[in-house]
Amino acid sequence: MNEKILIVDDEIDIGQLLSKFLEKKGYTTAYASSGKKGLEEAKKTTYNLVLCDFRLPDMDGLEAIQKFKTVDRDIKIIIITGYSDIKTAVKCMKSGAIEYVTKPIYPEEILMSVQKALKENSGSKKQEKSASNNNITKTSEKEFIVGKSANAKKMEQVVKLLAPTNMSVVIQGESGTGKEMVANAIHQKSKRSKKPFVAIDCGALPKELAASELFGHIKGSFTGAINDKTGHFQMAEGGTLFLDEIGNLSYENQIKLLRVLQERKIRKIGDTKDIEIDVRLIAASNENLEELARKGEFREDLFYRINEFMVDIVPLRERKEDILIFANHFLQKANEDLERKVKGFSGATENILINHKWDGNLRELKNVIKRAVLLSPENIIEKEALPVEITQPSFQAEPESDEITDLKTVAEKAERKAIIRVLEQTEYNKNCKNFKN
Repeated sequence: MNEKILIVDDEIDIGQLLSKFLEKKGYTTAYASSGKKGLEEAKKTTYNLVLCDFRLPDMDGLEAIQKFKTVDRDIKIIIITGYSDIKTAVKCMKSGAIEYVTKPIYPEEILMSVQKALKENSGSKKQEKSASNNNITKTSEKEFIVGKSANAKKMEQVVKLLAPTNMSVVIQGESGTGKEMVANAIHQKSKRSKKPFVAIDCGALPKELAASELFGHIKGSFTGAINDKTGHFQMAEGGTLFLDEIGNLSYENQIKLLRVLQERKIRKIGDTKDIEIDVRLIAASNENLEELARKGEFREDLFYRINEFMVDIVPLRERKEDILIFANHFLQKANEDLERKVKGFSGATENILINHKWDGNLRELKNVIKRAVLLSPENIIEKEALPVEITQPSFQAEPESDEITDLKTVAEKAERKAIIRVLEQTEYNKNCKNFKN
């Protein structure tokens, strides 16, 4: 096993323990105690994966992602964060992180995340074709689940109406609401379904690389262009191009995109000839693009060009009837991924899932269910398998300062703190059924 992993965490004990644990599993690791030191290490050595704590002494996870991607755009990044940082974790994924792992850290979970990230990364730097295929989404990977709420039924009808057309579509909704799933469903029901569905996250594209990723480049056109590159527009020829978080494109790249949509032609960086394209565009944003256009933060002419039809996705907390439908879907996916046979949820667990506010929407729900499947010793997921921030919304994780001897201790200390917190709130009355938030 030749994969190299860089661990960036200001807590030396955790960093060293992760290093030792992953080295025992056959990986080569290096440790950095700050973002700056991590970037210096990444410039000296090529790493397949970075495990980066969100709260670093010199920068946060969002800045770290951007800087690591500037050093090596193909590097995979997993952010380590607390459940109290769920909104930030979602932002990290939109900025280019492949996944986030929540504290307390469990050995099996961190290993599973690392293996998954490195499996997806296999061969991506060696062959452009392989990298291109990673952007072409398979139907089974982005399955469109129809809920039973009124909003879900309405969305199903909208997909059926839009699919046969060639209209450009803008999908708006909070992060994690399933915008790519809706876009893929439109593609799969369209006449273009046998052609590629290519998804690209504009939020993860450094400004200077966006044009190359979208339109391609020819060898020698700029420093680092050692081979010809096919852009995503060409990859999606005859099919659908999905531009997620389109609002993150720079003003300059918005102008280039508008030209392509108007002329239906692209020109690779460094080339002198145009290439005709036949691509349907679906864009998505977690912000109101029309409002951004009014403020001058998004080109108004581009907005009107792509907005032939607007689709708004309602957040999960406003369609509670669908929560258990998605939870059971994610349960089956987790069983397949983890080779488990968990059958369902207890009544108490279902009640907690239904009433949680789900700031991270479907993405948060999926991660919570997968983690619960991993931690459930029985066939039914009890509430104890859910994170404390789900079962006790008032809980706030505190910084860990005691010496840590192994990864299991991290989980034990977090659990002990939660118990102590409840005891303090109930004045150590163990028979008390209610406590102050």
